[in-house]
Amino acid sequence: MKKNKIFYSIIFTILVFLNNSCVEPYDIKPTTSENALIIKATITNEYKNQEIYLSKVFPLDSNGPSPESNAVVKIIDDNQNTYNFIETIPGKYISSNEFEAQPNINYQLFITTQEGKSYTTEPTQLTSITQIDNLYPSLEVNDLGFENITLFVDSYNPNGDSRYYRYEFEETYKIVAPKWNQYDLVVVQNSNSYTIEKQLKTREEKTCYNTVNSNSIIQKETTGFIEDRVTKFPVRILSKDNTIISHRYSILVKQYVQSLEAFTFYKTLNKLSGSESIFSQNQPGFFGGNVFSVDSPNDKVVGLFEVSSVSTKRIFINYQDFFPNQPLPPYFTECEPFAPTNKPEGGDLSDLAVTLNSGTVKYFRDNLEPNYTNPGPYLVVPVECGDCTKYGTNVKPTFWVD
Repeated sequence: MKKNKIFYSIIFTILVFLNNSCVEPYDIKPTTSENALIIKATITNEYKNQEIYLSKVFPLDSNGPSPESNAVVKIIDDNQNTYNFIETIPGKYISSNEFEAQPNINYQLFITTQEGKSYTTEPTQLTSITQIDNLYPSLEVNDLGFENITLFVDSYNPNGDSRYYRYEFEETYKIVAPKWNQYDLVVVQNSNSYTIEKQLKTREEKTCYNTVNSNSIIQKETTGFIEDRVTKFPVRILSKDNTIISHRYSILVKQYVQSLEAFTFYKTLNKLSGSESIFSQNQPGFFGGNVFSVDSPNDKVVGLFEVSSVSTKRIFINYQDFFPNQPLPPYFTECEPFAPTNKPEGGDLSDLAVTLNSGTVKYFRDNLEPNYTNPGPYLVVPVECGDCTKYGTNVKPTFWVD
């Protein structure tokens, strides 16, 4: 549920009842604690198991939202097709069958909580479909004179009926442990003594991959232009010294076409929370949406049900293609080798043995020039510097292209 943190973190900050036709000033009323259901439900034209997230508003003094479990969740279209959702983890509901939203079909969300409260939405249709025409990187210089790689998106709808866009991205990057060695140092305990031995590694720890989802609201509208065209819109800016672009980097961008109602909802979230505080637990109030209580208008419900078309595109980039013959960005952590002594004192383990047993270091290489600062026979480094699995997985993604 990582990609939903942005939604939950922002949504707790505001109490707003959206006007379905325009953006107007909102009267935000502070509150300390509310009993409200939170809903994040977006179905798309992707053929997949669709996802819906349910939670409860959390008190100001708590650590975060509590999932709404054991609810009955379903979507019914105007052909009376019913799509049932099953709770897979607390608060996360997955459609029992794969399906994709179809044009010119109304979809309506129905929720019954374990307390017996019922919620629904107005019938909602899939937005018009607009493809990403191009996703491309460009070397840019910002106002402070620093170089960065900016990822831009182009798209065009000749019918002019999209106009409102929201973007998410999923970035994956290769990690290469800078102080990796094919051997580990292991403390082997004997009956009354111990030895330190080199053992060949049994798993991949040199090259790994990590995937991170975007954590901000990114939107673009073309209502002020004659054409429904998105041109050179920046969706991601990577500074030259960002570690994640050191070796090879990939980004998958998703372009959602939104209704005016959905666009207004997310725009207001972004405006009232501010990009600098999207993970804040500050909650001056709540934020309404297009979901309402069937039983009572006084039952508060927070969130949005949208049926959105989506287009995706992926690219790969290499650091050296933009900064040839230049040093790589700094690693995630300092990787200065050191050599603890291997001389036991009073029958206790040596500093080296204690350090190895702690699991906080990895063998780098033999210490060919012992000195007062590094007296031991082996140079070791923080475990993150010799084992990439501390920052990612050693399983290469199926989509990855070297």
